[in-house]
Amino acid sequence: MDMFERLSPAPRLLMGPGPINAYPRVLQAMSNQLIGQFDPQMTDYMNQTMALYRGIFQTNNEATVLIDGTARAGIEAVLVSLIEPGDKVLVPIFGRFGHLLKEIAERAGAQVIAFEVPWGTVVPESTIESAIKTHRPKLLALVQGDTSTTMLQPLAEVGEICHRHGVLFYSDVTASIVGNELKSDEWGLDAVSAGLQKCLGGPSGSAPITLSEKAVSLIRSRKHIEEGIRTDDHISGSNSRIASNYFDIGMVLDYWGSERLNHHTEASSMLYAARECAQLNLQEGLSKVIERHQRAGAAMSAGLTSMGLTLFGDQSHKMNNVVGVVIPSGIDGEALRVAMLTQFNIEIGTSFGPLHGKIWRIGTMGYNARLDTVLTTLVALEALLTQAGVPVNQGAAYPSALAEFSCSRHAVDGVNHTSQATATEEG
Repeated sequence: MDMFERLSPAPRLLMGPGPINAYPRVLQAMSNQLIGQFDPQMTDYMNQTMALYRGIFQTNNEATVLIDGTARAGIEAVLVSLIEPGDKVLVPIFGRFGHLLKEIAERAGAQVIAFEVPWGTVVPESTIESAIKTHRPKLLALVQGDTSTTMLQPLAEVGEICHRHGVLFYSDVTASIVGNELKSDEWGLDAVSAGLQKCLGGPSGSAPITLSEKAVSLIRSRKHIEEGIRTDDHISGSNSRIASNYFDIGMVLDYWGSERLNHHTEASSMLYAARECAQLNLQEGLSKVIERHQRAGAAMSAGLTSMGLTLFGDQSHKMNNVVGVVIPSGIDGEALRVAMLTQFNIEIGTSFGPLHGKIWRIGTMGYNARLDTVLTTLVALEALLTQAGVPVNQGAAYPSALAEFSCSRHAVDGVNHTSQATATEEG
């Protein structure tokens, strides 16, 4: 058979909506040798990872674990474990990933009530409460940050609304976590799922989740233990069995819990990555990480605007870590994206659905939430737009981005910031 060259990926700068370049410490952690899934050192790492993600999610939930799979695996595990056939689930949609929650809930057998607001906006809390009063769902499923539109849905008041009406509250925070504020306990979230490949700064392939006691109680009411490992001491739940074996969170919790009841073989290298992602973000300090994302995102937006480009959507509700840019008329947006990649080794994103071919999405996430990456991307984009004959304000983006980055409340100059980021990686 034909053999291929050794892996040697090009040195891309990933400035799209995710994935992004992983922190070097995360890549180093993943290179460690594998150990057995029930080795005491491995179970210690699992316990440490649980504790670290309680800090990331800002929660005291005991049920804070990893689902082995991409962020979508976390979403599906939560929804299939909470939803029984016929349950009413309310899904407000403000971008592509609201549609994803809707589809997964439908596949789990839910009676889904969905409504959509224009892309580039978010859903008013009053609208959510009105829909809850009208439909009285069991569960509200709501994306926090939707990279398809770059919008950040406010969650702080939604949990209290859900609590008042006896509704479980779930949010997918994959795109927003640690780049934007999230307070799971304070905001009354019952279930939260995430992924590593955006602001957390790791690879796709592990989905941290956290569940309130209320959510765990519901899942335990559907408890099932597989034949072959079940003993007389195991008692099945009184409600319907969770339809998925792999995504049965009850069995996953038994695997991560003190019983260590076998379910799957933990993906060791991904656990190493997830552990390191959490540890380095907590070492930097969540408030400082969020501030860094805010500074880098604001600098990118300032540079794009100064260049003469139009930003997409309601900027008062934009995520810190990704911005939508309206593609100037008269140019092939995809051709320019390809030129960014082939000439500068920089990847930026297109978008989906009604926004496909209309906006670029440019991210400043995780390891790439730095001044140097912002400036490099802006300079490359300006050069290609100028070459394409687009009238831009040449030379304006660089100083505008630099000024915006430097005028933040705790600003440091670009040289110091870059050196601090490097020190964080090496420390």
